[in-house]
Amino acid sequence: MINIKDVEHVALLARLSLSEEEKMVYARQLGDILGHARKLQDLDTDNIPPTAHVLPLQNVFREDRVGEHMPVDKVLANAPDRQDNFFKVPKII
Repeated sequence: MINIKDVEHVALLARLSLSEEEKMVYARQLGDILGHARKLQDLDTDNIPPTAHVLPLQNVFREDRVGEHMPVDKVLANAPDRQDNFFKVPKII
């Protein structure tokens, strides 16, 4: 159960200034939240497999494999400018 001292401690850590009325409201609200969280402990999860995500996501990246590469001349065929086997670009700095 959350009491006024707990709320004052959290408010001190958060550097919040709360009125007495706000402390009572937050103590009640935080108690309700913890009460709902305690209800989750009553659930039977023995046959539920552990999961990291609620959706059945899979890795969308392809497998990294070494393959054939295009010939350098074909890669640089439409380059606006080239130097040896590289693209030549304007100097930025």
